Parts: sequence; C-alpha cells; structure tokens
Amino acid sequence: MKSARHLCLLALAGAMGLATSAHAQTAPTAPAATGFGINRHNPAERGSNWFANESLDLRGRFRWAAGLTFDYAGRSLAAYNVDDSFRGSIVSSQSFLHMGGNVIFLDRFRLGLNVPFVVSNEGAPVIVSGVSYAAPSVRRVADVRLSADVRLLGEYGDPLTLAFGTQIFLPTGSQESYTGDGSVRVQPRLLLSGDAGIFAYAGRIGFEYRPTQAGFPAGATGSEVAFGAAAGVKLLERKLTIGPEISGSTVVVDDGAFKQISTPVEAMLGARYVNRIDVGVATGAGLNRGIGSPTARLLITIGVAQPYKKPIYDRDKDNILDGVDACPDVPGIRSEEPKYNGCPDPDRDKDTVLNVADACPDEAGIKSEDPKYNGCPDPDRDRDTILNVEDACADVPGIQAEDPKLNGCPDPDRDKDTIKNEDDACPDEAGKPDPDPTKNGCPMAFVKDDQIKITEQVKFVTGSAAIVKGPQSEEVLLAIVKVLTEHADIKKVRVEGHTDNVGGAGYNKALSQARATSVMNWLVKRGIDKTRIYAKGLGLEKPVGDNKTEEGRKENRRVEFHIEVDAPVPPEGEKVVR
Repeated sequence: MKSARHLCLLALAGAMGLATSAHAQTAPTAPAATGFGINRHNPAERGSNWFANESLDLRGRFRWAAGLTFDYAGRSLAAYNVDDSFRGSIVSSQSFLHMGGNVIFLDRFRLGLNVPFVVSNEGAPVIVSGVSYAAPSVRRVADVRLSADVRLLGEYGDPLTLAFGTQIFLPTGSQESYTGDGSVRVQPRLLLSGDAGIFAYAGRIGFEYRPTQAGFPAGATGSEVAFGAAAGVKLLERKLTIGPEISGSTVVVDDGAFKQISTPVEAMLGARYVNRIDVGVATGAGLNRGIGSPTARLLITIGVAQPYKKPIYDRDKDNILDGVDACPDVPGIRSEEPKYNGCPDPDRDKDTVLNVADACPDEAGIKSEDPKYNGCPDPDRDRDTILNVEDACADVPGIQAEDPKLNGCPDPDRDKDTIKNEDDACPDEAGKPDPDPTKNGCPMAFVKDDQIKITEQVKFVTGSAAIVKGPQSEEVLLAIVKVLTEHADIKKVRVEGHTDNVGGAGYNKALSQARATSVMNWLVKRGIDKTRIYAKGLGLEKPVGDNKTEEGRKENRRVEFHIEVDAPVPPEGEKVVR
C-alpha cells in the first residue's frame, strides 16, 4: 500500500486542508514549533542476538561487551497533503553511531550505557497547520541511555527467560535537531526470550514516561507504551541468529493510543553473529505513517563480547568438580565408581574394614567380632596373651611379670639355670656357669642346628684311640647319651674324628677313624642303638684352628657329633662293639 512505508505528521485536522500555496508564502509569520527526539530505534544491549530485542544472556560472574552500531533512517518526519501527496520532509534522513557497552555480573544483573553520536541530520522547514517546523540543526550527541536489568526466571537458552529492567534517557540531545526531548525519559520494561532447538524468540513491553508533548495533531507525542518482538533461527553452533523483528510504540495521552500518527511501527530482517566478535546487519522500514516511522532503516553493528565460560565449581575443594562429585559438600577421593567419586575414602586406613564398622578408622587394624575392637590394631600382636597396652614388649612373645617394665617380655632366663639369657651362651638349655662366654650356661652336650655340641672334648691317650679314663671324658660322653635318649627324633648321628697336622696324613686319618669308632662303641655299650650312630675319621682335612700354634692344634684334635636325616650306611669294615 502506498502509505505503508511513509512517516508523517498527520496534519489532517481541517487546518491542513486549508493550507495553500498562498498560506505557504506566509510561513515567515507562522509560530515556530518545538522539536523532539524522532529516532524510534532503541538499540538492544551489546552482545544481544537481536537488534532491537534482548536475548537475555545474563550468565557469568563478570562479563562485558562493547561495540558500535551504525543506524540510518530515511524520511522519519514528513508532511503530506490532503490528497496524500508528499509535501515535505522536516527530517529527510538521520544517521547515528551508537557507542554502547555493558557489564554482566553475579549471573543475573546487567548495567549498560549507550551514547548515540549524530553522524548526519538532514531536512527542510515545513509549515503544517500554520505552525512552522524548522529544519534540524547540527548537534553531535543525541539522548544518552543508561540501563539496568535483572534476570527473574530461567537462563539463557531455556525455553523461557524473563527479566525486568529500566532505561533512563538523559537530555543530552536537542529539540532543535530532533535528537532529544529536552527532558529526562524513563522506561521500565519487561523482557522475555527463549530457545527451542534452533528456533529462538524474544519480546519486550514497557512504559516510557515522556513528559515532553510537542503538540502535534491528534496527540502525536507524549508518554507511551513501547513493544517489540523477534523470532528466527540460530545456526553455526547457535552463534548466528537470523530472523525478523518488529518494534513499535503508541502514545497513551491525549487520546493518542493506537492512532496511526502516534503509533509508529517498523519491521526489519537481520542477521547477527555473536562469539567473541559481534557483527551483524539489518534492514527494514516503517509499516505506517506514524511519527518517527522511517521509509528505510539500515543497521550495521560491530563489537566484541566476552564469551561465557561455564563456572568450574568445587565446593568441597577436593579437586573433583561438583558435576562429577558424588559428595560435593564433603572432601573426598577419586574413584572409578561414579557413586563413590569425590566421597570420603570408605576405608581410610586400608585395613579392609570399612569406616562405618571400623572402631579405629584412621589406624590400620584387623577384623574382630567385638565391635569396639573391629578394625583396630591387633590388641596382642605377639600372641603371648598379654594385651599390647600392658605388654612392655608388644612385638616379642613374652611372659607375665609383676614388674610392668618386664611384663610381656621374653623370660630373662628361659632355661631356668639362673644365668640370664643375654649372658647365657645356651639360653634354651640349662647349664652351669663358666668363665668362657662361649660355654657359660651351656650343658656339657646340647642340640644346636645339625650338631650335638659338647663344651668339653673327649680326651684320648696320646697317639692312641683309647679314651682317657676319668670323670671328664665320661661326663661328656654321658651327656651325649642323655641327649640321644631324650631326642628319639634324632635317627642318625655321624661321629667325626679330627686330628692336627702332626704326623702323616694317612696316619692321622687312621687315628681319627679309630678314635671316632672308639667313641661310637662307648655310646653303643651305654645303650645307644647301633643303627643310630656311625663313625667317620677325617684326619687333618677340616681344621678349625691354626695348626701353626699349640692352641690351634689343640682345637683341631677333636670329636664332633653331626645329626643326619638320611645318613649313609657305615662303611664296610667298621665294627660296632657292645
């Protein structure tokens, strides 16, 4: 339709019909009108996906956005004759450079600033109804806008996000340049947006308190209700938004509501990409001849917008993020099992007894049927029936004692021979005191390792196999008999004869064999079963002392008793005599 893309002042209230060229010639005597802010484009906050509506991305503990928008509007204030012919453009074109920025904080709040600089402002004087409207003067700044918004419901990307905000327009523009009302304007508003897959929408409605009323026909200016809507699709990972927008307002004073002249409405189609950089373009036009509704609108925007980074939360400071922490308010440990990940260690002391049943959860212990000891350290580690708390030697089996310092400690005289263990060369065999530390507390014969040890040597007649008669030799041999009698588990004993190196090797070997046989026969005569014992002479083959000294040679002249598990049969020729 012809008038749908024109903006006008509807001076159709009679006086306009009387306007003639002659009347136009009286323009110099016509009273002058006062101007007002004519630009109807109110830019969205920086970082929005839309141009005139808000996408309400108020996420982040602290984020910012800033940029510039070039705004061109053609023939936004024009006059028409009664026959609908064009009469003249008071404002034939305006272009602005909106410099804007905002900060978002606490995931909910936003503060913004928009400063519109006037780039160009063209027009011509026109007389309407006997009133002279001057061409716009030069003024470099229009009304500066301050804004504050708070998110009430939902989050960016939800099907519905709701916010409330207020915009304040400061009178930094001028009425003469049609860039301001000369008074403060305030617009509280309700904002909504939402996403559904790739589809997105936005809407707004607000009331603008606008005290300046220029007195245009039919209540064309004054306080008004402002509204807007947008719908489109989000592409390129939801960073590019393409879709139409509609914006409008209607004056609600002096019966101006929803009259064409006081209800400018315009539509545009835009595309805007926001991801660190903020770039976009939109074009459109007015849908009627309301005041400020342009014949054409062009918007080009460029800026930067700090991207939102999802906060990393770890409330319990255990280095396991809340999103995967099964116990986000209690410090814990990592676990392959999701239901335990980030939870306290169920077995802190690693003793296989879970904390819930562990009476000592921070000290490794053992299982017990008694709940008060379950999971606690073994109360009797050395198993000597004396509890650790009373055991002075908790890791060494011992005996009870009246002295707390000795209670639970090993018996200081295990063999009860009155010689303390630390001084007793044979602490487990009762013996007699001896000035020789290697013999002190030892019996004359005793089992040690794989030998029957003797503390005194069997004496022989020099150069002979005859055992020296007397108590010393007999006492030693009787001690051997006693050991063999008490140890039925000893099945075989090898009696070894050894000599020093005096004489030839053959002679010494024969002598050592004879002496070992002599001892064997003595033991058999005293009741030792002949199958348990045999003799073997080794001569000078295995000395234990230094044959260069008398003392060493004395040590080498000896008889030894070796216990065998599987002893060989006595060599042929050896005789056992009863």
